[in-house]
Amino acid sequence: MSASEAVLPIRLDQGFSLEEDTAFQLGQARMDAYAFAEPFAHAVMDHFLPEAMTESLLAHFPAEPKQHDKVYEKGYGGTHKRQISPYDCDAHLRAAFAFFNSAQFVRFIEGITNIEGLIPDPYFAGGGLHETSSGGLLGIHADFQVNEGLQLFRRVNVLIYLNKDWQEAYGGKLELWDKAMTHKVVEVAPVFNRCVIFNTDADSFHGHPDPLTTPAHITRKSIALYYYKAQPIQNQTGESRHTLYVARPHDDDKTKADVEKLRKKRDKRAKKQQADDQLSFFTRIKAWFK
Repeated sequence: MSASEAVLPIRLDQGFSLEEDTAFQLGQARMDAYAFAEPFAHAVMDHFLPEAMTESLLAHFPAEPKQHDKVYEKGYGGTHKRQISPYDCDAHLRAAFAFFNSAQFVRFIEGITNIEGLIPDPYFAGGGLHETSSGGLLGIHADFQVNEGLQLFRRVNVLIYLNKDWQEAYGGKLELWDKAMTHKVVEVAPVFNRCVIFNTDADSFHGHPDPLTTPAHITRKSIALYYYKAQPIQNQTGESRHTLYVARPHDDDKTKADVEKLRKKRDKRAKKQQADDQLSFFTRIKAWFK
């Protein structure tokens, strides 16, 4: 399969590259279906990455234990599960995860979710490469919503599966449950090059809670990526937060005049920002009392 036939036509000739505008438009084209999906906003996409890229990710998936591996044996909270840091992997995988944290990839996520200002996690807390072996499971759960280290709100989960020739009998399907936890709405087999994206909310219940029935040499492999958003920073004082240019005492009159123009422009932008913040504040108050 060529890059153009994948959901994301990533170029592989010089690392991993994708035009930001193209990525955003591809996301926007799927935005409506994403927003109205049940039981919560999500998308399931096959042939997500160029086939050669997914093949290479699987080929470089580390078989041997790494220094910072985390192994979960928490019963319903995760059993026979290995989490691998991208920073412990080879150069190829590190480059791939750098792409997943890049503006190009984030723009696709912003386009499909309609959430602006998403921030990737450079530490891959809870994310990276996941591997679950036979008998392993992950109970139905709603993920943590605040990254305490970064002090950011988690908004989006991205899962990319790396399992070739996955058999129905192996189990391991991702289950999406309704918000009241009365019934399963969607189940997704973790097949090769399939991507699942969904909003991270307090009631986005998901997991693969039944023990895997794979042969001992077959594991359930995936990439897990999480994206965050900061709280709006209000400007109650009206003080400018934009770049401040200053002239040196010995600068000529033209330079000082240019600096003065920049200062006035800065002050004008500050007043506009304060007005926008106040409008946003009153909009939130009105919504609260509706």
